[in-house]
Formats: sequence, structure tokens, C-alpha cells
Amino acid sequence: MTQTEDSRAGARPSRMIRAAQYVRMSTEHQKYSTENQAEIIARYAAQRGFEIVETYADNGKSGLRLDGRDALKRLIADVQAGRADFEVVLVYDVSRWGRFQDADESAYYEFLCREAGISIHYCAEQFENDGSLSATIIKSMKRAMAGEYSRELSVKVFTGQCRLIGLGYRQGGPAGYGLRRQLVDEQRRPKATLLRGEHKSLQTDRVVLTPGPVEEIDLVRRIYRMFVLNRRSEREIAALLNGEGQVTDLGRPWTRGVVHQILTNEKYIGNNVYNRVSFKLKKKRVANTPDMWVRADGAFEGIVDPDFFAAAQRIIAERCRRYTDAEMLERLTELLERRGCLSGLIIDELEDMPSSSTYRQRFGSLMRAYELVGWSPSRDYRYLETNRFLRTLHPEVVSGTVAQIERLGGAVRVDPVTDLLTINEEFTASLAIVRSTRTASGDLRWKIRLDAGLKPDITIAARMDGSNAAVRDYYLLPWIDLGPQDRVRLAETNGVSLDAYRFDDLERFFELTGRATLRSAA
Repeated sequence: MTQTEDSRAGARPSRMIRAAQYVRMSTEHQKYSTENQAEIIARYAAQRGFEIVETYADNGKSGLRLDGRDALKRLIADVQAGRADFEVVLVYDVSRWGRFQDADESAYYEFLCREAGISIHYCAEQFENDGSLSATIIKSMKRAMAGEYSRELSVKVFTGQCRLIGLGYRQGGPAGYGLRRQLVDEQRRPKATLLRGEHKSLQTDRVVLTPGPVEEIDLVRRIYRMFVLNRRSEREIAALLNGEGQVTDLGRPWTRGVVHQILTNEKYIGNNVYNRVSFKLKKKRVANTPDMWVRADGAFEGIVDPDFFAAAQRIIAERCRRYTDAEMLERLTELLERRGCLSGLIIDELEDMPSSSTYRQRFGSLMRAYELVGWSPSRDYRYLETNRFLRTLHPEVVSGTVAQIERLGGAVRVDPVTDLLTINEEFTASLAIVRSTRTASGDLRWKIRLDAGLKPDITIAARMDGSNAAVRDYYLLPWIDLGPQDRVRLAETNGVSLDAYRFDDLERFFELTGRATLRSAA
């Protein structure tokens, strides 16, 4: 009789088998609390003669992807590296291992354990995970059902959000300059104005947008007048406001992107628009076409005249008219013949020309566009083009990072001089855009400068790709681990001592900053 059969029959096994338990608590039903999982697992272990010697716990984590589930990643790493001091892994059920949208991904991580001689036991399931045909079929169905549960829940949540949008309620995110978030009850009676970082405490309460302070409303309307009547560009408007000492609702200097957002967001004429971008089931963000947007026109009081808003959209649409590559190069050739030289400033001076940024986006860089029309500057100015782009990108990335932290319930204080972020009054972070350079052999290299004066708790280094046109990945570098050094040099691969801090996106960082909404006791 085998040891497993002995334990089923109630006999005490001759040797306790060393086991690890993996528990994951998400935002689902209380039955999936780590305490309840551990209790079931402990009972299962006692019946089978398992001694739990290690616990891997992911608290409050979605099971859709491996990203952010540090405990499961650590378990897999220990197994693959031969550090696992146990023979089996005990898990509550198949869904706790993960609700992966691809059932094969869940099977893959189990396979890695089995390949290392470590078996997985699902303690609350009605089947033995013994590799038999019936177990394999049931387990495959369970994995598919776990993924389907997440898909169905996503549809239900999205449907509920769309319904609330249609009723004129605000779904997440800061109000924006010139507007404020107002808390209302189920009868839409005003209760209070929510300050930055504040959230509703009752499930029946809702949030709507209302006009903000008079001085902010006047400034928003002035931006529209400068753009529509005076034909000033977003960058010129931002420079003018900064010259007057004006700051945004985040207390930061104005940028082209912030001005453009004010000129294009329909909330300023009272329209509630949702689903411009999709990020369902932790997949890639997708910019949706207008026919997929969910909207409620006239949902709340606007602060901009609709005619001014429509005029601004016409100007932007005309400016963004799609030129063919040949048309753009023809215009650039004509400009070169008239002026004898080219530069971003010369291009941007002309209203009937595509902007210099359009040339950069279309051809990769201004230097490439110059080469295509047969003009070469006396010096190689490509590094200047790259630096200019990165300087423009930095405030937009910082603003987007701050907005996402606040959207998740965190609070951010930004130093207007140093750009140092103080998050939840708990830790500081600094964001650096790191340009790439190529060695003589064609390999990529990055040099991250650390601010030894500010000593941020975390330096977020956004590494640019080989063309310095888009962010390649991110390094979250904790000051405590880096010591007194003032720079870090990176290659394409750097070994575990540095690449352990590498992430494809900032989701892990945002998880550190989020705050949970608590219901108040009535």
C-alpha cells in the first residue's frame, strides 16, 4: 500500500513530507481569505502527512497575470533554482493558482514545478491531481472556468460603469483644472465637495463634476480664446501661463500636453465620455474608436461655450490633417529652397506646414527628414533632437504617473523645483527618462544619473528604446540598495542584481501607491 493510500485509510505515514503552501487573496468573496485557505490547506496536510515548512502569500492580487504576484514568482524561482526545500505545493483550488486568460499559462507554471520533481495539490478540489486522464480533463475545465469567471466579471463591471456614465456620474480620475468632484447621494442631492485624494465612503453615493473656482474657470475660457481667436499654439499658451506664474491643478508648470487636454476634453462642455481607452483583463491599453465611446451629453454644467469648443476641434482637426509622406517632403523641400536651411523652429513658424513633431513621428527624427530632402547640417545635431524630445516627454510622463497614483486613491505632492514626488507622505520617488546610446559594435547602453542630493527612496528610470522614440521598459531602483553611487550603467541584459528591478510597465509601482476605499459604519 502506498503512503497516500495509508493516509487516506487513516494510518499515520512513516515520514512527514515537507510541503509549501501558496495562498492568494484577491478582492473576491470572503471564502478566499488567506486565513480560510490556510485552514483548509492545514486540514488537508494533516490528513495526508504533509508538514508545511514554507508559505508563499500574495495578498490582494489579481490572478489574471503573473506580474505583481511576487510570492508566486518567488515560488517558481525557488523551484527552478533548486532552492525549494519541499516536495509538494499545496494550493486551495485551481482558481487560487491563477485566473489566467490563457489556460496554458496556468498549466505551464504547474509544469515547471512538476519538472523539478515537485507536485501541486489542490486541497479544496474534488479530484486528485495525480496526472490521470480524468484529473487532467477536470483540471483543464477548471482552468478555463477560472478564466471565464474573470471575463464574465469584467463584462458585468463594465456594463455597470457604462450605466453610471449614462446617468451622468463620474467614474474615477481627478476632475481636472477648472472643475471639481462633488459627492451626491442616491437622489443626486449634493453632500460635499471632494478634495484631491478624498473618496466616497458609502456604496450608494456617487460623484459628479461641478464648476470649480471662478479664477480657474476664467483661465480655462481664456485658454480657449487664445487658441481660437488669437491662434496661439498649445506650447505658446503654456509658456505664456508659466511666464505669469500660473500653475496647474497639480501645482505644476503648464505643458503643451496639459493645455491640449483642456482644449480637447468634452467634460468642459458638460459631456460625460467613457471608454476612450480599454485596459480590460490586464491586457494592453487600446485606444478605442469614437463609435465605442460611452457618453452622456449635457450630464453636468459646462464651463466652456460649446461653439468655442467646436471651433477648437476644427482647428485641431485641420492641423492634424493626414499628409502623405510625399506631400510632407515636398513642403519641406520648398521650405529649404526658400530659407536655405532647416530647423525645428523654422518649420514651426509656418502655419501651413506640418509641425516639426509631425515630421519626427512620421520619419523617426528631423535628421532623417532632412536627409530625404537632400540637406545635411554642418554638424550632427541628432543628439539635440533626442534631448529636446526627452525634455518634452518628461513632464508628460510625470503628469501621467501622478494622475494614475491619484486615480488609485494615493496622494502625491510634487516639488515644483526638483520634481521629487512625495507619495502618501510615506516615501519619495524621482522619475528619470534615460536615453539610449549605441556602442561601436551596435550594442545599446543606458546611463542613469541618480540624484545624490535628494536621495529619493525610489528612482523610476524609464529606458528609451534604440531610436529614443518610445519607452522600452522601467527600472525601479531603491536608494537603500544602490548605496552612495551617483550613476548606474545598464546594458541590454545586466544580470539578476540589476534586472531584478526591471519591469515592462509601472503597474508594480502603482500597486505600492494605491489606497483601498473603506466603507464607513452607518
